[in-house]
Amino acid sequence: MATTNLTRTEAEGRSTLIDVASYDVTLDLTSEEKTFGSVTEVVFTAEQDGDTFIDFVDGTVTGLELNGESLDAAGSYDGARIALTVRSGENRLRVEGTGTYMNTGEGLHRFVDPVDNEVYLYSQFEVADCRRMFAVWDQPDLKATFRFTVTAPAHWQIVSNQPTPEPQPAEHTWRDPSGNERPTATWSFGATPVMSSYITALVAGPYDVVRDSVSTRRGEVPLAIYCRRSLSEFLDSDNVLDCTKRGFEFFENEFDCEYPFEKYDQIFTPEYNAGAMENAGCVTFNEIYIFRSKVSDAKIERRALTILHELAHMWFGDLVTMKWWNDLWLNESFAEWASTVCQAEATEWDEAWTTFSILEKTWAYNQDQLSSTHPIVADIGDLEDVESNFDGITYAKGASVLKQLVAYVGRDRFVQGLRSYFAKYAWGNTTLPDLLTELADASGRDLKAWSALWLETAGVNTLTPKLETGDDGTISSFVIEQTATEELPTLRPHRLAVGCYERQGDSWVRTNRVEVDVDGTSTSVDALVGTTHPGVILLNDDDLAYAKIRLDDASMAAVIEQPEGFDSLPRALVLGALWDMTRDAQLRGRDLVSVLQVLVGKETHSGILRMMLTVLRQLTELYISPDAQDEVRAHVTATLREAASQAAPGSDAQLQLTEAFAAYASTKDDVALVRGLLSGQESFEGLAIDQDLRWSLLTSLAAAGAAQEDEIAAEEQKDATASGKERAALVRAALPTPEAKAEAWSKLVETPGLPNQTIEAIGKGLQRVHDRQLLAPYADKYFAMLTSMWADRTFHIGQSIANLAFPVSLTSPDLLGAAQQWLDENASAPAGLVRVVTEHRDDVQRALTAQAYDASL
Repeated sequence: MATTNLTRTEAEGRSTLIDVASYDVTLDLTSEEKTFGSVTEVVFTAEQDGDTFIDFVDGTVTGLELNGESLDAAGSYDGARIALTVRSGENRLRVEGTGTYMNTGEGLHRFVDPVDNEVYLYSQFEVADCRRMFAVWDQPDLKATFRFTVTAPAHWQIVSNQPTPEPQPAEHTWRDPSGNERPTATWSFGATPVMSSYITALVAGPYDVVRDSVSTRRGEVPLAIYCRRSLSEFLDSDNVLDCTKRGFEFFENEFDCEYPFEKYDQIFTPEYNAGAMENAGCVTFNEIYIFRSKVSDAKIERRALTILHELAHMWFGDLVTMKWWNDLWLNESFAEWASTVCQAEATEWDEAWTTFSILEKTWAYNQDQLSSTHPIVADIGDLEDVESNFDGITYAKGASVLKQLVAYVGRDRFVQGLRSYFAKYAWGNTTLPDLLTELADASGRDLKAWSALWLETAGVNTLTPKLETGDDGTISSFVIEQTATEELPTLRPHRLAVGCYERQGDSWVRTNRVEVDVDGTSTSVDALVGTTHPGVILLNDDDLAYAKIRLDDASMAAVIEQPEGFDSLPRALVLGALWDMTRDAQLRGRDLVSVLQVLVGKETHSGILRMMLTVLRQLTELYISPDAQDEVRAHVTATLREAASQAAPGSDAQLQLTEAFAAYASTKDDVALVRGLLSGQESFEGLAIDQDLRWSLLTSLAAAGAAQEDEIAAEEQKDATASGKERAALVRAALPTPEAKAEAWSKLVETPGLPNQTIEAIGKGLQRVHDRQLLAPYADKYFAMLTSMWADRTFHIGQSIANLAFPVSLTSPDLLGAAQQWLDENASAPAGLVRVVTEHRDDVQRALTAQAYDASL
């Protein structure tokens, strides 16, 4: 039986026994469409004689040789591990076999472009999928050098961590998917610097490329951007390169450390699970960041952040690497913090901290209130724990806490500590105390207590202003109360600002700002005593702290009456407070809907508008009393229709509002307008009905029962691309018939082998309903299929299906009971699956509580 779940204890045992010097990996990508040739030669030393194992998942082993002696491959290999008995001193291992191409976005992913029938490959190795491509000790602390030799079709681009060498002709040919015999070649890469296996990479295929270079401390560093040929006309290379160069300059100066690798390639790849991956000098990105149609400014801003996030990893993660996955949070949180600082200070996106507040911190607050929450420094016992912890705590809460730490110790001292850290630990592995020691030495602060409270405990605190005022509005007492939940009772120190906002004309203008250290259950803010209540008092102004905030009664009344007029960051904080109160059943969902209806047509910040539209969708689906949902949804639809029709021609808001309106459209008149926009018989001035918007409008018509298969097929033929096939799958799954939903369920749950992005499209379409009873048959089916489905899929695909198939539209006490019953009866199920169901149960419980509060007043 294959054992893929490496434990921390096993990893520690391996790193105690062995030290790896080098890998020479030879790959043959010309054999056939399901497998590839893989030969690994490893040089390593052992501390003593002993037994160990090397990783190689879902391959075949045809030859196995250790120190010149042939071993029994069949008896040594279980499908995931190759058992070895090593000798003290130097050892040499050779593993010959084949690896398996994946279509799940894990390991070596293979994709055939429907436009030109060309094959594209890319690797994705984090957490531990390098072992799907070659035999390797796949854990971050067993660093080594890697030398790749690749035989592939001669017309392909071959990209890895080191500069691409000149290919040499190979003797045999390769038969492409169209049946043509093509010449082949061999690329022999130089050895990498010492690095962890999960940041090695291979990208192969007839990618188009744009080349440039950037001046750095180490000299001129070659840059390249790659994408599929069929997408190259849409590649905004100038924008990507400009952002990249700004990042290079900023990070080298900030870290006082030269870029550590010989070149920097960025490759946009198909069917990608995440946003991007920080492979050393060879970063892979999701193709969603190539915009073939008009997109919101929020998406362009997000691309820039992702570019900078991955670039920051070249220092923090690649040059200096965590010893084990319990410090994954530090790797990702640092990149989140550093990329946002760079984006705000070195690019056009100078309101990046507003976006951080509405996206990252909202994600963190939501995650931190689930029963599955965990300390930032999580207890990672095995690889399955790691897979589950790519979450809002690891990324967003960690980054938020780092931001607060910067405010606590001071930016200059924080950066001084970072510089010492990079200089001291370059090319090595570290743990959290290594970084904290450098920061403590630089700042003169003892960070042990801070770490214990912020990094080693879970949960989010709530800060509430308690004040007394006289008849004339003079504040006689101002106290900030801090609370925590019974389950997670830790109270923490917070460095924050209190902002005082006064109404001047149509704007809320900050007239005073007081910084304060909040600690314990109650903190007095004496600086505000004797001042006049300005209208709105905002805790955590400038968003320095990680905490939920509340508004005092007078501020709440002012915000409800006049919600417009704040600058972007305080606007985001006020809206975030209202949303938190709604989720906590302290503000009626209908009241927040009313506020958003006032604001949504006036919003100019792309990210805040995107957040508003997301919150409106969640409110109307989950947080309004069921007996009022139809009425509220009708009002929201009318608001969005009017706002879209009146938006500035060609504006970001016009596009976002039109797409949002289309998602709600269900009445005869609304559906007719959507039909008219798609056909060209109706128009909003300046709105271009490009291909992606056509798919959005067609999805709207399908969900409303106003589109048929012949129209979907015609659109798919018109857009004969990978994206077109995926969007067509989504539209078919959105059709409001029992037959269409049954077909979507069958493909999503019961059809193994579908590519990852097709699975996501079908899952999204399945959930698109105006009549929720269409999903009623799938509540019982959902819980019945979970364990068998999970056992038959990779972690990522299993997690995706478990999330996509959950019938959240059926939120009710019955669904809550069914989820709890499954958890009670399946306590021994895989931890990752239990976590998915637990989090859905928590969401249903929160929604039901909010619905009850909405109905009670």
